[in-house]
Amino acid sequence: MSQKNRLPGGQIDRSQNLDFTFDGKRFTGHPGDTLASALMANGVRLMGRSFKYHRPRGVLTSGSEEPNALVELRSGARQEPNTRATTAELFDGLAARSQNRWPSLTFDAMAVNDRFSNFLTAGFYYKTFMWPAAFWEKLYEPIIRKAAGLGSLSLEEDPDSYDKGYLHCDLLIVGAGPAGLSAALTAGRSGARVILADEDFAMGGRLNAETFAIDDTAGAEWAAAAVAELHGMDNVRLMPRTTVIGGFDHGIYGAVERVSDHLPTPAPGKSRQILWRVYTRRALLCAGAIERPIAFANNDRPGILLAGAMRAYANRWAATPAQKVAVFTNNDDGHRTARDLMAKGVRVAAVIDVRPDAPRIADCELLAGSQVIDTSGRLGLSFVKLRQADGSERIIECGALGVSGGWNPNVHLTCNQRGRPAWNAAISAFVPGTDLPQGQSVAGAAAGAFSTHAALRSGAEQAAAILGDLGIKPDKARLPRAEDAPVNIQPFWHVTEGRGRAWLDQQNDVTVKDVKLAHQENFRSVEHLKRYTTLGMATDQGKTSNMGGLAIMAELAGKSIPGVGTTIFRPPYTPVAMGTLGGRARGAHFHPVRETPSHIWAREQGAVFVEAGNWLRAQWFPRPGETHWRQSVDREVRAVRGSVGVCDVTTLGKIDVQGTDAAAFLNKVYANGFAKLAVGKTRYGLMLREDGIVMDDGTTARLAEDHFVMTTTTANAVPVYRHLEFVRQCLFPDMDVQLISTTEAWAQYAVAGPNARKLLQKIVDPGFDISNEAFPFMACGAVTICGGLRARLFRISFSGELAYEIAVPTRYGDALIRRLMAAGEEFDVTPYGTEALGVLRIEKGHAAGNELNGTTTALNLGMGRMVSKKKDAIGSTLSERAGLNTPDALALVGFLPKLPEEKVTAGGHLMNREGPVDAKHDQGYVTSACYSPILNSHIGIGYLKSGSERMGERLRLVSPLTGQNIEVEVVSAQFVDPEGDRLRA
Repeated sequence: MSQKNRLPGGQIDRSQNLDFTFDGKRFTGHPGDTLASALMANGVRLMGRSFKYHRPRGVLTSGSEEPNALVELRSGARQEPNTRATTAELFDGLAARSQNRWPSLTFDAMAVNDRFSNFLTAGFYYKTFMWPAAFWEKLYEPIIRKAAGLGSLSLEEDPDSYDKGYLHCDLLIVGAGPAGLSAALTAGRSGARVILADEDFAMGGRLNAETFAIDDTAGAEWAAAAVAELHGMDNVRLMPRTTVIGGFDHGIYGAVERVSDHLPTPAPGKSRQILWRVYTRRALLCAGAIERPIAFANNDRPGILLAGAMRAYANRWAATPAQKVAVFTNNDDGHRTARDLMAKGVRVAAVIDVRPDAPRIADCELLAGSQVIDTSGRLGLSFVKLRQADGSERIIECGALGVSGGWNPNVHLTCNQRGRPAWNAAISAFVPGTDLPQGQSVAGAAAGAFSTHAALRSGAEQAAAILGDLGIKPDKARLPRAEDAPVNIQPFWHVTEGRGRAWLDQQNDVTVKDVKLAHQENFRSVEHLKRYTTLGMATDQGKTSNMGGLAIMAELAGKSIPGVGTTIFRPPYTPVAMGTLGGRARGAHFHPVRETPSHIWAREQGAVFVEAGNWLRAQWFPRPGETHWRQSVDREVRAVRGSVGVCDVTTLGKIDVQGTDAAAFLNKVYANGFAKLAVGKTRYGLMLREDGIVMDDGTTARLAEDHFVMTTTTANAVPVYRHLEFVRQCLFPDMDVQLISTTEAWAQYAVAGPNARKLLQKIVDPGFDISNEAFPFMACGAVTICGGLRARLFRISFSGELAYEIAVPTRYGDALIRRLMAAGEEFDVTPYGTEALGVLRIEKGHAAGNELNGTTTALNLGMGRMVSKKKDAIGSTLSERAGLNTPDALALVGFLPKLPEEKVTAGGHLMNREGPVDAKHDQGYVTSACYSPILNSHIGIGYLKSGSERMGERLRLVSPLTGQNIEVEVVSAQFVDPEGDRLRA
């Protein structure tokens, strides 16, 4: 198709053709084009369909505020929905498709919705889907889900990479229009560290779209020269294609840089997009302004667009939506559009100005005091109907209509921390208020300074003031000459006459009538109006529609526009891809993986790994011939009970507690006593929250009078350390105690089983006696191993067997596991993983994470006597509350099924053998369960009301979710060696 609407001039490279497709049709454009400008040049006006009514829509704007021209780009795994054609840079081979239509853009069967618009008005979903209730799941929800959404996903894995980065600067300038460039030149020449970010691929802002000059130089040429000068400064970072999406606390801004979106595929090693976190000392918002439309009957036809956008397409991209156009305006800016298009050879049928005293325009008919009351055209504009000043009607033939209702300063980033904009009657728009985010200033059109001269001046002045605050001497340069036309506007928001619907939010199909309905039904707050009508809730966040809706609500309520107020603008400024937010955190990199010191060795043994928090731990070690994980786990359990096994327990939290008050400090954080713990001994400790609920348990060893080593559960390593720091800094700041987490500093292995001592005697240096008499149960101490390597040895047991835990500096962890396995060959030493560890602890009745679930007390665990009555400790007083000490309180017990082969299910609930099965008669629940190869039966532990008094009682274990209902017997939670003879051997 020929580029029938291509104009002379512009900032495109006509020496090179770029081929692209839209809905399968081939077109040609040039470097510098956007998809929208190239389609416009090729005579395409219809680019999309609206969300609710599927009405035909064309391009409305020329920037990121575009509500209509949303398309899908690329195909396959790189398919990208909901891309604005107005910001998508054209490249050779680009494949674009319209969306939200079926079967085609020109014939959309879903447009039948428009026929039922009287039944689909604002708030219809709040009323329609309430009855009958049975219809929701089977009828309403499936229909809504099928109709929801705009674009489509390929459901293939994205082959591109996304990055995150950090930047620091003295001054972040948001927007590279005249104000932004002026500010950047001032700050850059002064030596400040400057970041200049702009969402466009060509810096210059409106200077690229206008024809006026700066110092006898075309505005676009002046902008290019300014950018070139800034590019040569080492202290300035230019970031085109970068949208600052939000302002956050402490001067931090988020920015998305589209590194490769303008290419068919990213270059090797390059990211598609980068999410930057920018740390600033100051920020200057120079984001310009967004033109607003005027609402009138059938103002949504393809070919009706903003006058400023029409001018931008003509001047920058050398494209026009039609060869014959008209302009509808309430301010002088619409006249500028008419003049620029006529200069390009486009026929302007008329300038329709609502102002009776509108200034004349040469070579063009001016219809002052007139209004557009209707339009016609099936898939694009053909005619506009006017009501002239004398009351007569007139029809004008045209293929496009430029509409200008004034300009709204882009205040979004000034409101990200709940700031409210202020009304400026001189420009009939909201401007930034006084409660700006800390360190932020505003210049140019974003501050309401609309002329080029005012923008240049305010940019330079604001930059100089910021530099002065930072102690940097600002450069004093001459301000270039530029146009300084005043704002001449008559506030006018919508045409009251007309039979058709007047559209406000063109993406979500919100009309003037919808706002009136919201007012009629008392949804008059701006927040209620937004949610009831969905005004401003589309992907453009109401950038072109909110102002009109507020003005109409103000008229209906008899208030001023500032009296009605505005909604809060929240980040992000424009939509951000989920891949960009995720960055490289996908697949194996979704979160950091912490590998244990024995990881490489365990991988060599073919271990199966499991995620335990951020840790990757060996779950079991399969051997040849084992076809099921239970076979491996059962073998490992039998090996520990029968000879000796080794397990990496490095992941347990380890906290060094040192200082002259270390013992007194531990006496405060543990419910049981630690003040008199002897050096060289270890004690089991129970830690309570302030409300008396168990927080964590573990062992703490006293290596010296002023040195303890605390262990925590893996899951609570960080929370416990955080708790200890709070206690140290806030509750007992006068205590001489210091804390440091040493979890990663020491590699630690559990050596458990009847032959554990014999194995360790082969690696512990001869000078250390670890016999039962010299190193009894719960002993601890520093030793050396393997000829002088420093280590720590603890005689503690999680398995119920004779067991030790040996710790060495982490860098020796891999060597230690290999030495242990070599030294233990004569005992058939067996590595065991977390599954066997779990079986061993359940057989012994040890509590773990499932039991310490945030609702249990020391009494529930059978450790009520551990809560000392002789001292004060965190949580000890509140643990005595009557509600936590009822006669039928839950108690930790064990459960054996009547039939050994019947599985005990963790999470199953306990009911009396006879009686109803419901929550009212719930007797307790199972917390942990496994198969015990020692007992040849499934077993479980859990909480039962008055559990210690019900030994031998038979109950029903039920799980309505899985349909389980079996009989179990209440037994002691210590299934193996309840007297503890083995661990003391």
